[in-house]
Amino acid sequence: MDKRQQTGFTLYELMITLMVVAIILSFGIPNMRDFTLNSRMTSTANDLHAAFLMARTEAAHAKTNVTICASADPMGAANCGGTWDQGYVVFIDDNANQVREAGEAILRSHPPTDTGVLLRVANGATYFMYAPSGLGRLDTGNNQALSQVVICDERGNVRGPGGGSAARLFVSTPLGRATIVRDIDMIDDALTAIGATCP
Repeated sequence: MDKRQQTGFTLYELMITLMVVAIILSFGIPNMRDFTLNSRMTSTANDLHAAFLMARTEAAHAKTNVTICASADPMGAANCGGTWDQGYVVFIDDNANQVREAGEAILRSHPPTDTGVLLRVANGATYFMYAPSGLGRLDTGNNQALSQVVICDERGNVRGPGGGSAARLFVSTPLGRATIVRDIDMIDDALTAIGATCP
């Protein structure tokens, strides 16, 4: 009989390959999870920041009031009312009453936040308004304007990549300047002032 060369893997080669794959996955999966959580946090904070920047620019450019408000149905009726984690809308607010009425154009609608992302809002504020000058209009009527939002997830306010907090603090000043902070102490102070915990 002719001899034929056998090709393939031995049992030992297969076991070693599987062991190497298992070691790589044991390091890679936790890092992938952190990467996903960090991406959600960054995306949520950046989207809110971008909405404020756009609203301020549009108010100054169009010389009109622009309101950002929480909305229970941002992708549908897009009216004010609801909480920030349900979504929010940015619209031209001609009469500065924080109510979107017929003829007032929607500039941006943002859907609900990702599952697992928590928003802790100071004073239960549901809106922020920019005047035609591009400056903030605070506490119109009986409503308080949005000043601080702590954005966090199941990790809470702990040290994350780069030395900053895994959580984010969104701050809007009376002048209408919006910024994002990752300082652990500042986030702790904000949570204390809000009277909330994260998570």
